[in-house]
Amino acid sequence: MAEEKAKKATRAAPAVAGKDVAEEKAVLPPPPEAKDKTPPAGDECKALIIVEKVAEKPRAEKKKTHRGSLERDVALVKVETEKRGSLIKAWEENEKAKAENKAAKKLSSILAWENTKKATIDAQLKTKELELEKKKAEYAEKMKNKKAIAHREAEEKRAMAVARRGEEVLRAEEMAAKYRATGLTPKKLLGCFGA
Repeated sequence: MAEEKAKKATRAAPAVAGKDVAEEKAVLPPPPEAKDKTPPAGDECKALIIVEKVAEKPRAEKKKTHRGSLERDVALVKVETEKRGSLIKAWEENEKAKAENKAAKKLSSILAWENTKKATIDAQLKTKELELEKKKAEYAEKMKNKKAIAHREAEEKRAMAVARRGEEVLRAEEMAAKYRATGLTPKKLLGCFGA
């Protein structure tokens, strides 16, 4: 009867433990001395052996179950940590993308502002250049007019000088004719004061 209980206990343990049956058998092999020897007279020895085996198996199951739940808890914590890490990484990438987009938008608006300012300044420069070209043309025209006026005045002065020279030459000729007719000699002082 004790052997039947031992067999039932060993059969019950694999049903509860499931896949750990092979490990338990390897851990708790039946003692080879019991097969060779005749069983002792008292049932207490067998009961002790059975109790030890039954007592060891549930402990091993509890340890395995505890280890399994601990491993499960560790795995759940690991999954939770990975999930949190992936969420943080996704948030970080999202924030970086937002910052990049914001910076790109700001840079494009600055570039557009710069281009409009440059275009405005170029337009102002062209208008100033046109104004300066117009003023330059007007000033050149004024200078040409002044040159023409100066040339005209110079021509008039030359004509007057030539006319005066002609008059003086004519007067000198008349005086010379008068002196010849009268026979007098001209006074030197008259030449100095006459000029």
